[in-house]
Amino acid sequence: MTMTQVAVATHRRRFGIDGALYSANARAVLWRGWRAASHANLAVMISGFFEPVFYLLSFGVGLGGLIGSVAGDDGRVLPYAAYIAPALLATSAMNGAIYDSTWNVFFKLNQSKLYDGMLATRLGPLDVALGEIGVALIRGAVYAAGFMVVMTALGLTLSWWALAALPATVLIAFGFASLGMAVTSYMKTFQQMDWINFVLLPMFLLSATFYPLSVYPSAVQVFIQAMPLWHAVELVRSLTTGNVGWSLLWHVAYFAVMSVVGIRFTTVRLRALFLR
Repeated sequence: MTMTQVAVATHRRRFGIDGALYSANARAVLWRGWRAASHANLAVMISGFFEPVFYLLSFGVGLGGLIGSVAGDDGRVLPYAAYIAPALLATSAMNGAIYDSTWNVFFKLNQSKLYDGMLATRLGPLDVALGEIGVALIRGAVYAAGFMVVMTALGLTLSWWALAALPATVLIAFGFASLGMAVTSYMKTFQQMDWINFVLLPMFLLSATFYPLSVYPSAVQVFIQAMPLWHAVELVRSLTTGNVGWSLLWHVAYFAVMSVVGIRFTTVRLRALFLR
């Protein structure tokens, strides 16, 4: 056995992974996916960055001039633009990750049949899942980094804790990417894919993005607090405004569990589809 084969075998034994599921070569899937996306869909990728920027300029700067300021979670009064900017940063990470892990994966799964060819090689379902989620993660991180630059240029980062917002958005993108691919693995038609937008749009509007959670009735607040984007918004907003405490670990744990569950379901689903 070569050194690489020994390392792979050791890795599998350490984590108790079936050899049919994982060949420790997810990077090949990631590299192939990123090259294809950056060459064929570059214009689409760039256009996706501008949506939250336009929201920020229209609502934060335009409407914010009329609203003035709002009270943050810690009672501090914040400029309206500084209040919604971190929410749009979290949304930017979500959009970059979710669209890459849903529509692109749906096409590869049901139209081009790309995964059939991948899984006919030594690659396993876990390699494919990690590689594709990695591509979506990179796209979400790129969107978030670009938006962070815009926020900083406009003076909307109110604390040095904002430096931690970027790794936080990577975790957010990881969670949404893994869950998005898991959900997409069950989709069979383009009509079914419309349900993703049906879920994303209300979640975007309701997750304390543009106004505080306190404006909702108590029963609605409980529902909103169960949604992943609310946790993302609260995490990023707390960091960019300096409202940092141990409670943020709850949001981090939420996305850590979301990521693990998403990867697990995606792997099981791909194995059921291709390794019969």
